[in-house]
Amino acid sequence: MTAERIVLRPKKIRRVSWACAVGLVVVFTVVGLLLGNTPTGVIFRTSDQVAMIVLGFLLAGGVLLLTRPRVTADAQGIDVRNVVTSHHYDWTDVLSVSFPDGAAWARLELPEDEYISVMAVQAVDREYAVTSVRALRELHKAARV
Repeated sequence: MTAERIVLRPKKIRRVSWACAVGLVVVFTVVGLLLGNTPTGVIFRTSDQVAMIVLGFLLAGGVLLLTRPRVTADAQGIDVRNVVTSHHYDWTDVLSVSFPDGAAWARLELPEDEYISVMAVQAVDREYAVTSVRALRELHKAARV
C-alpha cells in the first residue's frame, strides 16, 4: 500500500466566500456608521450602530462556513469534513468514489444505497475536481487490492 496522504479543499468557493465576507463587513460597517445621520426622523443610537456592525461580522462568519470543507485521505481511509459534519470511513467501507453528471460535488458511495457528499471536491473547480477524484480513486483502488 502507498504511504501517500492527500488533503483536498475547494478552490473557487474559498476565494468567493472570503470576498463576500469582507464585502459584508465593509458594507455593514459603513451602514452602521452612517445610521446616526438620517434625516428621516428616526433616532439611531450607538447601540444600533454597533449592532449593525456586529450583524455584518456574524453574516461574514456564516459565509465563511463555506470554506470549511476538507478531505484528508491516505491508504487506510478518508476523512470528510463538510460545512457542518465530519465523517471518517475506512476504504473497505467505501464502494466507490463518484461524481455523477450534474452534481455539484463528488460523493462516496456506501453500502445499502447510501452516499456522503464530498463538498471539498466541487464541479466549479473543474480540472482540480477531476484530478482530485482520480487521486481519491487511486487510493481507494490501492486499499481494496
